[in-house]
Amino acid sequence: MGNTDTPAEGQKNGTFGVEGIHRITVAGAGTMGHSMAQRFAQYGYQVTLWNHRQPTLDRAREAIAQDTQNLVDQGDLAAADRDALLARIAYTTDASAFAECDLLVENIVENLDQKLAFYREATPLVPAGAIVATNTSGLSINRLATAVADPSRFLGMHWFNPPALIPLIEIIRNDATRDDVAQAVFDLSLAIGKKPALVQRDVPGFAANRIQLAVLREACDLVSRGVISADGIDAVMKYGLGFRWAVLGPLETVDFGGLDTFDHIAEYLMPDLCDSHDVPALLHDHYEAGELGVKTGRGFHDYAGDKAALATAERDRKLLAVYHALYGEKDGAVE
Repeated sequence: MGNTDTPAEGQKNGTFGVEGIHRITVAGAGTMGHSMAQRFAQYGYQVTLWNHRQPTLDRAREAIAQDTQNLVDQGDLAAADRDALLARIAYTTDASAFAECDLLVENIVENLDQKLAFYREATPLVPAGAIVATNTSGLSINRLATAVADPSRFLGMHWFNPPALIPLIEIIRNDATRDDVAQAVFDLSLAIGKKPALVQRDVPGFAANRIQLAVLREACDLVSRGVISADGIDAVMKYGLGFRWAVLGPLETVDFGGLDTFDHIAEYLMPDLCDSHDVPALLHDHYEAGELGVKTGRGFHDYAGDKAALATAERDRKLLAVYHALYGEKDGAVE
C-alpha cells in the first residue's frame, strides 16, 4: 500500500513550490546524508534521517551532535539554536518516513542497481505531491527515473563534499522533470544558504564533474610527461586558476581577459592539449597500488601519520575562510 493518491504539502493546487516544503526525509545517513539533514534542520525544516542500519543512524546522530557543538564553540551557532536544530531531526529505520514527507532526498550507496531497487520500493510510498531527488554524483538521472513512481517530480540534487563548506548544489533535470519541480528545489537550495546551478539536460557527470575531469586529465598528462611536478600543478591551481575561479567562472574570466585574446590562444593551444579517452595512467597507477589519497595515507601526496588529519583540518579552515570572505555570511539556525 502506498500514498501516491494523497497530496503532500509540497504541491498546492497542482503546482510544486518551495513554500510547500516543510518535512524532508533524507535516505542514507552516511557523511553526505547526515550533513544534509543537519543543513536542512539548521534552516528550520523538520527532517527525518532514514537508514536501513541502526548503527549507521547512531553514528550519524553522534556526528551531528559533534558538528553542531563545533559550530557553537566557533561562535557560528548559539547554544539554544543548536538545541532547536537537534530537536528538528528524527532518526528511523522505518519505511513510514517515506510516506510523511514533502521532499525525499536519496543519498544511499552510489550503485545503480541498489538505487533502482530503492526507488521501486520507496517511491510508491511517497505522497503524490512530494518531490523526489537523488544526490548521485554522476549516475544517469534519466535511468534512475525509470524506477520512480511519477518521474515528472524527480530530479538530481547533487551536493559537494564537504557539504557543510561547499556552496554549490547542481540541480539536474531528467527528460520528464516538471519546471515547477526544478524551480522548487532551486529555491530550496537558496533558502538553506546554498548556491544552486540548474543543469538542463542529463549528461554523464553533469557539469561540475565533467569540468573537473577535463582539468584532471590535463594535469595528469603534464605531470606524467615531466612538464611539472604534482606539487607544481597544485600550486598552479591554488594560487592562480582556482584563486581566480572562486570569483569568476571560466566564461567570465574570458570576458575580462578578452574573447579575442582567448580565441588566439585557443587556436594554437587546443591541438596540443591531451584528448585521451582513457583513465589517466598516473591516476590509475596510484589506484592499482592502493594509494587512494587521504584515507590510505598516500595518493599523489604523502599523508602518513597525523598528516591526513592536519591536512583535512587545514582544508576545512581555508574553505570556511574563503566562504566568509566571499559571501560575508555565517550559517544561522532558524529561531
